[in-house]
Amino acid sequence: MSALVRLGTRGSALALAQARDVAARLEALGARVEVVPIRTEGDRLLEARLAALGGKGLFVRELEEALLAGAVDCAVHSLKDLPAVLPAGLLLAAFPPREEAGDVLVTRAGGGLEDLPSGAVLGTSSPRRRALALALRPDLVVEPIRGNVDTRLRKLEAGDFDAIVLAAAGLRRLGLAPAHARPLDPEVFVPAVGQGVVALEVRAADERVRALLARLDHAATRACALAERAYLGRLGASCNSPMAGYARLRAGRLEMAGLVAREDGTHVLRGGDAAPVAEAEALGRRLADALLARGAASVAALRV
Repeated sequence: MSALVRLGTRGSALALAQARDVAARLEALGARVEVVPIRTEGDRLLEARLAALGGKGLFVRELEEALLAGAVDCAVHSLKDLPAVLPAGLLLAAFPPREEAGDVLVTRAGGGLEDLPSGAVLGTSSPRRRALALALRPDLVVEPIRGNVDTRLRKLEAGDFDAIVLAAAGLRRLGLAPAHARPLDPEVFVPAVGQGVVALEVRAADERVRALLARLDHAATRACALAERAYLGRLGASCNSPMAGYARLRAGRLEMAGLVAREDGTHVLRGGDAAPVAEAEALGRRLADALLARGAASVAALRV
C-alpha cells in the first residue's frame, strides 16, 4: 500500500476546493491522500482589512508551521498568498495548471466598470484593485470588503455594494456563475502575482513527496509563476503595495506585464517585457528593474 500524503490547507470553501483537486490528481496516480484543514490567522480576522494586518503571511504561516513540524506533508496555497521569500527548509515543489488569472467585476444591475453610475460603491480590500478601479473611474467610492467569495456575493446582493471585484479563478473553482459578472481585461486590470495558480509547498528534504508532486507540475504554469515571483521579490513588495505582475506563454515565449500604483489611483506606472521560457526569472527581475528605474519605488512606497 502506498504511503499517505497529508495535504494541509486553509478551511475556506475555495481553499478546500483547491486541495481536493490536488488530492484527486494524486489519487489518480495511486497515492493515498488526506486533506487536513488548518485555520490561519487571516481566517480568524476575515472582517479586518488584510493590508492593515500584515499582508500575505496571514494566510500561510500556520500551514508552513505545520509543514515544518511534520504534521502535514504538503501545504496547498493560492500562490498569490505567498510572500516572495519562503522559510528555510521549504520549497515549491509543483504548480498544477493555472486557472484563469484575471479579475471579474460583479454588479447588481449588470454592465461593466464604465456603466456604474457616478458615486457607485465598489467593494474590494485589495490595494491593487482599488488603485486600478480609481485610476479608471475616480468618481467611484471604493470600500473594503472581506469574507469568503460567497460572503462577498451575499453582501453585494444585500445592497451593501453596487459592485465587487473577484478573482475569476475563485469563481470557477467554486462552480459559481453570478448573473452580472464581466471579465476585466488583464492587459488593463493586470492580475496579482500568482493569481489563479495553486502552489504545492513541501519540506526540501522530503524526497518522497517531492518526487510524487513533481508529476503534477505544469511546465508553462511553473515558468509564469517563477517570472512573477522573481518580479515580486525584486520589487520587495507586499500586500501593502499596489502592484501587479502577470506572465503568460504566447508562441513559445513568455510575455509579462507589470505595474505599480498609488492606492488612490492618481499614478499608475506600467511596463512590459518578453523572454524565452528558460529565462523566466530573469524576465521578472528585468521588468521590475525597468519599473524601478522609472520611479516605481516612489510611486508605491515599495521597500527595495
